Amino acid sequence: MDQPAEGLPSCYQHPGRETGIRCTRCERPICPACMVSASVGFQCPDCVRQGSGTGHPPAANRPRTIVGGTVARDPRLLTKILIALNVVVFVIATQSETFVNRFDLVGQAFDPELGHLVGVADGQWYRLVTAMFLHEQIWHIGFNMLSLWWIGGPLEAALGRARYLALYLISGLAGSALTYLLAAENAPSLGASGAIFGLFGATAVLMRKLKYDLRPVIGLLVVNLIFTFSIPDIAWQAHIGGLVAGTLVAVGLVHAPRERRALVQYGTAALVLAATVAVVVLRTAAIT
Repeated sequence: MDQPAEGLPSCYQHPGRETGIRCTRCERPICPACMVSASVGFQCPDCVRQGSGTGHPPAANRPRTIVGGTVARDPRLLTKILIALNVVVFVIATQSETFVNRFDLVGQAFDPELGHLVGVADGQWYRLVTAMFLHEQIWHIGFNMLSLWWIGGPLEAALGRARYLALYLISGLAGSALTYLLAAENAPSLGASGAIFGLFGATAVLMRKLKYDLRPVIGLLVVNLIFTFSIPDIAWQAHIGGLVAGTLVAVGLVHAPRERRALVQYGTAALVLAATVAVVVLRTAAIT
């Protein structure tokens, strides 16, 4: 992911990442994960914290990320929280099959223990969200959480917490919605893959905007898609739904004009979310 052109200096906080961008105050080289949008050019996190002499610039003058997000002291905090949440749910799931059956994604199926139908079509809409945090196999959660750390961390730093969380949740919901639409209504599905594929799409959009070499992330995405369609029982619908939604949301976040940034960013996210809800409503009407 981090392989720009040869001969460039390395980011002062990430020695393995070469970059052609420097902090406008201290002139240290900074990568996209570290750069903070300033009135002219970009600044590094250290200069941002020291900018007012107190380490806390006034809200009106507080530097922003390259898409207008607020700079955080811990740029990976939400990623850490998401990983921790997935791990906690995984531990609970390994101890209780009933827990998995109650919160995985299923359109409509008969539960012999309860003696009646369950699923999204029967009003259990929460399954579209809870399934995003469920895993049953150690390899499944291991692969997803490694991907979330490698891809999500830099994205969170570049987008800011609010935009990053919106991107993650909308991508995951879109993956659940497409699975609900296209998969068999009684086939269970679970995993964070939809949200993570959304992060892959967003990473490609951001790297293209910054004119970075896209070949590493495209290659990684192709490998993941090969696994998606070659391994049985993988919900490819979640992967594709998350990828498409994440890419669309990221286009709005990254390419929004500065003078209408909030309108375009929030509007794009709202439109993708509305389309996701529409898919769920249409599928529910078809089942019931």
